[in-house]
Amino acid sequence: MFSHLDKKNQPAMVDVSAKKETIRTALAEGEVYLPPPIIAEMRRGEDLEGPKGPIFQTAIVAGTMAAKRTGELIPLCHPLPVEGCEITARIVSDSLVRLRCQVKTSHKTGVEMEALTGVAVAALTLYDMCKALSPEIEIRRIRLLRKTGGKKDYERP
Repeated sequence: MFSHLDKKNQPAMVDVSAKKETIRTALAEGEVYLPPPIIAEMRRGEDLEGPKGPIFQTAIVAGTMAAKRTGELIPLCHPLPVEGCEITARIVSDSLVRLRCQVKTSHKTGVEMEALTGVAVAALTLYDMCKALSPEIEIRRIRLLRKTGGKKDYERP
């Protein structure tokens, strides 16, 4: 049975009131393919600079804001106090940017959705800031890499 369905198969928020509060973390990752000329043209050290400003810095702020608002964006997600959120953006080849979002809280439920939302919105922001340069941009492989603090820890092999 899915956890977000009640006994009558109707959508319902999971009741976490009896759960124990623990420190919970999650790390998510996503990649953005940018055609090679974009990175070459816009690279300024470890960031990209476009007409709208510093691309990685803007994506990091947008992703952090989204992680903090996940409970408003994803139906049936619990609103959580995000106590830590770190997003990184790194150029890993002449056409690929890797984004990671790590989220931390002390609560009764995990922060996987917050980490995934943070990395997704950071990727969308990167797309938005570069879209005028090419329609070939792709957001790829958004996935959970690790979670800790619940019933069962998880780490992608």
